[in-house]
Amino acid sequence: MSTGTPTAEHPAADSILDISTLTPHIGAEIRGVDLSQPLGNDEFSAIYQAWLDWKVLVFRDQHLDREQHKAFGRRFGSLHVHPMQHSYGGDPEILSVKTTAKSAYTAGDGWHTDVTCDEIPPLGSMLYVTETPEVGGGDTLYADMYLAYDLLSDTLKEILQGLTAIHDGAKPYMGSYKVAPPEGDEYPRNEHPVIATHPETGRKLLYVNSGFTTRIKGLARWESDLLLDGLCNFIATTPKLTCRVRWEPNTLVFWDNRCTQHHAVWDYYPHSRYGERVSIVGTERPAA
Repeated sequence: MSTGTPTAEHPAADSILDISTLTPHIGAEIRGVDLSQPLGNDEFSAIYQAWLDWKVLVFRDQHLDREQHKAFGRRFGSLHVHPMQHSYGGDPEILSVKTTAKSAYTAGDGWHTDVTCDEIPPLGSMLYVTETPEVGGGDTLYADMYLAYDLLSDTLKEILQGLTAIHDGAKPYMGSYKVAPPEGDEYPRNEHPVIATHPETGRKLLYVNSGFTTRIKGLARWESDLLLDGLCNFIATTPKLTCRVRWEPNTLVFWDNRCTQHHAVWDYYPHSRYGERVSIVGTERPAA
């Protein structure tokens, strides 16, 4: 388990990297790193520690082909295949994120954590954006779920601790995106603790999101709806939880999917934004 404390084996990330933070608690830009080239062990360890510390890392002025993008992702683990990949086609390890004037929706337009319907959700995602709206817009907001937990009252923490919630892929994929699962199959549906513990930092975090979480087990429907609506509204309306990434062409953002949520803001119609995402397979189920 990593605590974020520098040691002789794991020096402080900012002693190796040029780091500029976005907020005091979430988000950092990393300068002077070329992700198209293999990373040395010290540089990789520093990036890994910065990722744990800051949860969202921004790398600008990157020029990557798909194999280089995937190679960076594989330094952190095996690559994930999205449950809707059958509707996209192409490379199964690359999720295209493209919005134009003809799009019925933009991916991620609402607060969520990626694919929490999976039994073991992705541990992180890397979005590489190459085209941004020429008139501005298209930012992504990221929210710190450690801080979300910390800001809850002790009474609510006690109520939520030990509760389990259902996360259902059919909610966004069929409800919002109108994409049926592969023939003869269903989208994943799994249960996770409402209050989870990050497997590496050991910190508690709030683990429900408006994208996938459908109800809290053991409660009447109205009780579950009341709690979930309140928690999701708290995340969506508390700016102190968030950082804001303003995309520029050839920017890669890497976020810790275990302790963050994000919201891709669609405020650039009728202009376009294009990027490609790889996600890294998690190593264990979310646990309390």
